Amino acid sequence: MAGLLMLGSLTAVGTLPASAAETPSPAAEQPASAGLLDAMQRDFGLTRTEAEDRLAAERDATDTEPAARRAAGKAFGGSWFDAEAGKLTVAVTQDAAPSTLRAVRATGAEVRTVEHSAQELDAVKSRVDRLDAPAGVSSWHVDQNANTVVVDVVEGKRADNDVQKFVKQARQAGPVAVRSVPSAPQTFAAGTVGGDPYYTGNVRCSIGFSVHGGFVTAGHCGNAGASVSGWDRSYIGTFQGSSFPDNDYAWVSVGSGWWTVPVVLGWGTVSDQLVRGSNVAPVGASICRSGSTTHWHCGTVLAHNQTVNYSSGAVVHQLTKTSVCAEGGDSGGSFISGDQAQGVTSGGWGNCSSGGETWYQPVNEILNRYGLTLHTA
Repeated sequence: MAGLLMLGSLTAVGTLPASAAETPSPAAEQPASAGLLDAMQRDFGLTRTEAEDRLAAERDATDTEPAARRAAGKAFGGSWFDAEAGKLTVAVTQDAAPSTLRAVRATGAEVRTVEHSAQELDAVKSRVDRLDAPAGVSSWHVDQNANTVVVDVVEGKRADNDVQKFVKQARQAGPVAVRSVPSAPQTFAAGTVGGDPYYTGNVRCSIGFSVHGGFVTAGHCGNAGASVSGWDRSYIGTFQGSSFPDNDYAWVSVGSGWWTVPVVLGWGTVSDQLVRGSNVAPVGASICRSGSTTHWHCGTVLAHNQTVNYSSGAVVHQLTKTSVCAEGGDSGGSFISGDQAQGVTSGGWGNCSSGGETWYQPVNEILNRYGLTLHTA
């Protein structure tokens, strides 16, 4: 299906077969398991050495970003991982002092001079967030590399009066660029089918990440108080909290003999992946997704803090955009970069036959919202 989809999934590893918990730990010196390296070779066309080098460089970039951001201070204009250079690039405004540039470079990051600070662009996006978006506008986000706010408009809708009005108002808010995207967003979850899912009534979603006491998932998969059953249809637990729209997150308590483990399923495509933390991968970093419909696929992080306007009228904020494909029933599934949890699948457009893009709700926001602790190895 070509539309932008809500693909809700669940992250309670406790709902999985016991064998999922028996995956051996990857070697300590490796940035990720052998299975993840295999997937990187397949999806990015890399050699094994190139995949190892890229994952190591991405890990370094993730570790470098907080210090580089602090060094840039008010001049910070954004950051992203440059796959060709194998380094973090940090944007700084034109008025940055020479000492600031030296401090940023001292962290190991490359420096690019830009016109607008990240704070300025975030303020522009916040003003756009307050506008009433028509169906022809699919999403908008800060593009740190382009140093502007990008508004995505569905192909063939640029001449629509409501779209033109929205774009005009958005441009009045500050630097805005308009881009065409293939199709309109829509929300859905799949009906009950086989696999390794969890179920809420007749809705199937996918597991994301375990937390102590349960797991987190997409909010559109179920409301607070809803009962949840596992892959074998036995009772797991109950939605303890859920938020959708505006956000797309929820968490489910686990009981009745189910348990939680820090594992993301590789579905036989790769080895099951251990979760060791939740450090945020920068734009440009590789990322992989696990879901009960399309299983394991990889791509790159395209944008943070994107607002998505689903065709149902539901607007969701602070999503991360990726080039990974997904389909109905993948909702709530795990997005992981190396061994670091990133988020739970929200929605997307396209499919895993022709390709597409998918958004996820960052896991750290969910943990902070509900006071949860990620289950890590």
